[in-house]
Parts: sequence; C-alpha cells; structure tokens
Amino acid sequence: MKSKINLIFTGIFLIAFILLFSAIVFAQGVNYCCEKTSYGAWCQEDSQEECDSAYRNAPTSCESTSFCKLGCCYDSSEGTCMESTPQKVCQDSKGTWTESKECEIPQCNLGCCVLGTQASFVTLTRCKKLSSLYGLTTDFRTAIGSELECISLASLSDEGACVLEIDYERTCTFTSRQGCKSMQEGSQLKNGTITGNITFYKNLLCSDEELGTNCGPTEQTTCVEGKDEVYFVDSCGNTANVYDSEKVKDKSYWKEKIPKSESCGVGSANTNSRDCGNCNYFDGSICKDYKKISSRRPTYGNFICSDLNCDASETSDKKPHKHGESWCSTDAYPDAPGSRYFRHLCMNGDEIIEPCADFRQEICIQDAIQTAKGDFSQAACRVNRWQDCYSQGSSKDCINTDKRDCKWAGDKCVPEHPPGFKFWDEGETEGICSQANAQCIVDFLKEGYFEFLGGDKEPQCEKNCNCLQDSWQGAQIGKCNAIGDCGVKVNFIGQGGSGAGYSKNIEGVKDTGDED
Repeated sequence: MKSKINLIFTGIFLIAFILLFSAIVFAQGVNYCCEKTSYGAWCQEDSQEECDSAYRNAPTSCESTSFCKLGCCYDSSEGTCMESTPQKVCQDSKGTWTESKECEIPQCNLGCCVLGTQASFVTLTRCKKLSSLYGLTTDFRTAIGSELECISLASLSDEGACVLEIDYERTCTFTSRQGCKSMQEGSQLKNGTITGNITFYKNLLCSDEELGTNCGPTEQTTCVEGKDEVYFVDSCGNTANVYDSEKVKDKSYWKEKIPKSESCGVGSANTNSRDCGNCNYFDGSICKDYKKISSRRPTYGNFICSDLNCDASETSDKKPHKHGESWCSTDAYPDAPGSRYFRHLCMNGDEIIEPCADFRQEICIQDAIQTAKGDFSQAACRVNRWQDCYSQGSSKDCINTDKRDCKWAGDKCVPEHPPGFKFWDEGETEGICSQANAQCIVDFLKEGYFEFLGGDKEPQCEKNCNCLQDSWQGAQIGKCNAIGDCGVKVNFIGQGGSGAGYSKNIEGVKDTGDED
C-alpha cells in the first residue's frame, strides 16, 4: 500500500515538472517582429531586446504585421523587380511597392533582351537600360518565355565555319550559328545546290586545313561593314582574322578566330600602317581603300587604317579638320541672287557638304569649343529670321538678336542677311521690293522757279536739298539692295545685272501759293 502511494505521488510530480518546463520554454520562445533590428536587418523575427527602439515591433510573426508585409518592389529607373520585399525597404530604396508578393505586375513581365551577341531574360525597362548602356538598339522579344530559351537564342549569334557540300564539293562559309542552321539540303545558292553535310564549327575559320574544305589563305584584304578593322580574306571570299602582314603565311593564324585584343598593334590607331590593320575608331582610324586616301600602299591587299581626320589637301577650304568638326561656307558672292549657305562636316576622313535651305531662308552659324587639343569647330544651319525686319521702327528693336536677324540702315531696319526671292516672278517680289520706294519733295523759291524754267540763273533750293545729291540716291539704292534680291546686283557666280535697278520719277513743279 505504501509503495502504491509513493508511485502516485511521483507521477503527479512528474506531470507538474513537465508543465512548468513547457511554460518556461514557451516564455523564452516568444519572438517579436522587428521593423529594424539593432544590427541593421529589416523585418526580422528576434527577441524584443534586439529590436531597434526607433522603429516599430510586435510580438508576432512578420507575415502578420502591416509594416513588414511582403510585396513586389519595382525600380523604374533600372527596370528591376524584387520579390517578397518589405514595403519599408522598398520605399527607402526609392522603389515602387505593390502587394503582389510574386511580382505579378505588367512592369515585371520578362522577355528576351538581345544585346549584340549576348542575351538576357529581363524586363522591358531593364532591356532599354542595358541597350542604352552599350549603345545598341533595343531588341526585346516577348515571345520567348524562359531564360533557357533566351540563352539559347544568344548562342545562335556565335560565329564560325559552316561546312557544307555544294554540288558534292566540300566548301565553307563563315557565318553565324543561326545562318548555318537556316541552310537546308536541296536549297539553291548563288554558287550551286546544297547537297548535304551541313555542320557548324564555332570560332573556326573556313581556311582551317583540318576542315578539309576548298577554302584557303590568300594575300587579299577587305573592310567589313560595321567594323573598324582591315581583315584577311580566304579563297572563298570569307573574312578571316585582322590583317597582319607577318601572319600571312602562318597556318595557325588561318585556323581559328582571334579577338581584336590579341591582334597586332593593340592600343594604337595604326594609322596608315602598311603591316597592321587593327584600326580603332575611338583612337582615330578606320578601314579604307588606300587608293582613295593615301599613296602609302599596304604590304598586302588594298586596305589600310585611314585617319578619321580630314587632311587639308582633301578639304574644300584647304584646311585640316578634326573628325566630327563642322564649319560654314557660302558662295563666292555671299547674299547675292542665287547664293546659299553650306555646312561642311568632317566624318571618317571624308568631307560631307550639306546645303542650307535655298533662297537664304537658312543661314549657317559657326562657333568653336575649347578642348585640351585646341578649338573644335561646330556649325549648323539655322532659320534666317528676316521676316519682320521691315516693320521695326527703332534701332533698338531692329538689332534685337534674340528675336530677329536685322541691322539698322540709317533710318530703316533691313535684314542682316538679305533673303532670296523668285525674282523672275514679279508678283512675289514686287510687294517686298516696293518697301524700298522713297519720295522726296524739294522746295524751291518762287523767283528761282522762273529762272529754272528758262532763265540763266540756277533755281534756289529751300527744303530737302540733299535729295538732289547723288549720295541720297545712292543711299536709297543701298536700302533697296539690302531688302533682298532687289535692284541690280552681281549674282552668285559673279555676273552683274543690267540697267539701273531702279526708276526715278520727277513730278511737275507745283506752285504752293506761298509768297516770299
């Protein structure tokens, strides 16, 4: 009986101990959701002592709180989407937060962004950002729905030797994997029919002896559209590696594609080099036919790295110009009938001439930017603002260059650059040129008038006597010419017009009735 009582007591004690231990464990296991912890982490579950007192906390899981609710954080400037991001974290990083935990929003729809020979599975905004960074046109393909498919697409741009049989002869073309994949047996090409065995070899050249094709090394070179360098050409017309005269007989140089960074003359423009075709646009050279720009013939082939700058012997003004510089010119007789303004541009070693609008409706303006290497000339065609010159009544308004291109000619506002007209069309020019018409009434003394009619004495002028002088007449002709293609002028090739260019009408003398 005694043993039985002890056993019951022991059992009751054990149950009480278990309950007490559970209570202790429960009390020690209560975690808080800290909006920010003392060690800098956001929305973490920890003891209350570890919560930063400057931020909110709650004795529950973070998923149950409003301040640490997870959602999607979208960065509109970078085009990135972060799933399961707390709202506070998103706001502090200048992002846009939505409740979609899995980022199921239109801005986060993914597609394949093709970047030259690479591809990335990103958002449209991110694709635009990356394309801009690398100076490429945005190529975003929404039809590709997985990253694996996108990466596979990038591999299609791999370059190499596409070995095939044409009319049962083993030949080769240097192309992309996609280009080779598109060829099919039985297809008709310019040089025959594909009869089978189409295989792509990444990074290998068609001139590789081990491929066993009919393509081999040559001493010929070429320029490739979209690239700076001079390249060797094999006997099938395929481009090989960058031109290096020392490698023309080197079989290993004709085996596989060698990057620009491992070719001759790295770090230099190699301008006018006879032996190295590793041109560099940013250093000032590009591939060109030597016969068009230099008498310095390369050791092999006809192409060299041409200077991007324009030599004085090749420009219309016989002055040297830097690549990208522009400058102005006009005909030999500026502002003459038939003349116009021109903008000149030095681009890739060539001078490009762009005419401004005809009839001098545009003028060319020029300025210089100061750089560490000297002045850099810039020019542009701009609208000739002559239309409201004639309506200005003061010198101040006339010469306001913020609004118009005019000059003050004594007592009249006229264009700084007289516009051209269809001077052969009287209806168009009469209204404008007539603004130069002038009338001057000269007063004479009455007694002098009779002498003027037939006497021996000269009439006595009393008012506006200066109108009788040649200088006044010349001033009126000058105003007429300044309006535009009015009066008699020398044209843009130096031929002078005939006639006076104006008419003079002297009305009869009128008796005013005044007595002297």
